[in-house]
Amino acid sequence: MTSYRAADSKREEFRKYLEKAGVLDALTKVLVGLYEEPDKPNNALDFLRQHLGASSPETADVEGLRLELSEARQKVEQLSEENAELKAKLAQYEPPAEDHATES
Repeated sequence: MTSYRAADSKREEFRKYLEKAGVLDALTKVLVGLYEEPDKPNNALDFLRQHLGASSPETADVEGLRLELSEARQKVEQLSEENAELKAKLAQYEPPAEDHATES
């Protein structure tokens, strides 16, 4: 009998947690949206996934941004190497700092 009460209190605690986190409201809104949908989708689970994730970027968008970030990082690395090479070449043609200071 006590194990039943313990499990029941755990469920109630979990329900309060979900309610406080806004999960119950989000699920309710999505399920109501599915219910009110005039043309029911073939895959209700995809509908739920799509509408629950509405606040987060689409997977394709995320992948595109990851690719863009990767390309930008490669470009930065390439330009940093090029910058270092050009600085080294420039240093060959500039007089040393000590000689430049004594000329003035």
